[in-house]
Formats: sequence, structure tokens, C-alpha cells
Amino acid sequence: MGSATTQAREVGAAALASATVDLDTARELFAAARATGDSQALSGALADKAADPAARAALVATVFASLSPVTRELLTTIAAQRWSSAADLTDGIEELAIRATAKAEVADVEGELFQVTRVISQNPDLELTLGSHLGDQSKKAELLRQILGTHVGAGALLIATSIVEQAGKRRVRRAFQRAIALVAAQRAQQVATVYTATRLTPAQRDRLAASLARTYGSAVSINEVVDPAVVGGIRVQIADDVIDGSISTRLGELRSRLAG
Repeated sequence: MGSATTQAREVGAAALASATVDLDTARELFAAARATGDSQALSGALADKAADPAARAALVATVFASLSPVTRELLTTIAAQRWSSAADLTDGIEELAIRATAKAEVADVEGELFQVTRVISQNPDLELTLGSHLGDQSKKAELLRQILGTHVGAGALLIATSIVEQAGKRRVRRAFQRAIALVAAQRAQQVATVYTATRLTPAQRDRLAASLARTYGSAVSINEVVDPAVVGGIRVQIADDVIDGSISTRLGELRSRLAG
């Protein structure tokens, strides 16, 4: 990712922070991301560094005339920035859509998306179907919608189906992981994946989240994976850090020392 794109993303996030948005705004932004992703001519024109910003703003007003004023204003801000590539601009619009969902939705969107990734990872055929470049993307989104049903909220469902509709050449699970990170970032949180042999009680989750928050200096959202192989204790991964207090790891280390 180029420095121009990094700065453009920051400007987009700042514009969203001062905007009043709802899930309809997020839905429109996802539609705009699909439109630019499907048209090299459109994404290229909006990301053209040599073009007059006023001309790019006029293009937004023309192409996205049917969208709400709030959405058009956010897209105008996006188009006015310098992007390293047209693909980066499309990704930037999708990022704004994910952030808008996180801002508009009060539910545990990152936790629900994490559960979606678990469902996909545990069903290789489903992952292959959703990630295939062949077939109608809208039908794949409808398939996911039927699978998830009422198990997730409107925000997580919107993000999940929108990602599938615009999977492109990326891996679906990786796209979901990016979305989880963006939702957490929008809510000024970090995400911790906790592996444990048995499900944590609410009190244990609260104590762990509070402890991690003190350590990392920000709120922490807990995504829990029940894995009998852990045996006892827990293993926590947050960003690039791994905190491993599981019995299975300690036994493995002991066996290694005995073997050495």
C-alpha cells in the first residue's frame, strides 16, 4: 500500500467520523464499491491523479446521483484524494462502507463476523464456492444470507454478503479478517482471539478483556475459539502477540526439554 493510499484512507475515516450515517449509508457505499470495482473506466477516472478534483467530484455527482447526499459527500471526499491505484480507491470505498456499518450498528459486529469466518473455515466446500471466481456473485451472497439467517445482526450480514458479492481475486476468509480489524479500529478496539478448552464464563471474559485492555491501552474485543487440544489454560492472540498459558504448550515444551 502506497503512502498516498494510506493518507487517503485516513482522510476518508476522518470524513466518516463527522458524518451522520446509518446502515442505508453503508449499503450505498458497498454498492459504490461494487460499481467502481466492476468498471475499470470509472475507478480509473476517479483515481486519476492528473484529473481536476472538481471534475472527479462532478463525475461522482453524475454516476451516483441516486444515492443519498451523505453518501455522495463521502464519495466526493474519497475521489478528491490521491490514490496509489484505482484498485486502492475501490478498496478505500469498501473500507468506508465497513466503517460506516460499524458506526451505525450497535451489535457486536466483529464478534458476529468472527463466527461467520469460523463457519466458512469449517466448511471447505462452502469456502470454495464463495471464493470461486466463477458463477453469479449475487447468488453466492444469497446463499450466505440463507445460511446465516437470523444468527447474525443486520450489520454483520450486510458486510458478509457485500464481501462475497465483490470477492474478486482475494480470499474470502482474508477479506473477512480485514473487515473484523476495520470494525474494531472504527470502534477504537483491538481484537483478541482466545483459544480455550472450554467456553469462558461471562465473568471470565470480562476479566480477560479488562486485563488485556490494561496491557494494550485500548478496549479489547474477545473472539473465542473452543479447542479441546488446548487441554487447559488459554492461548491469546492479539495483533502479532501470542500469550500462551495452555497446558498443552507447557507439556510440549517439557517433552522438548526431555528429548534434548
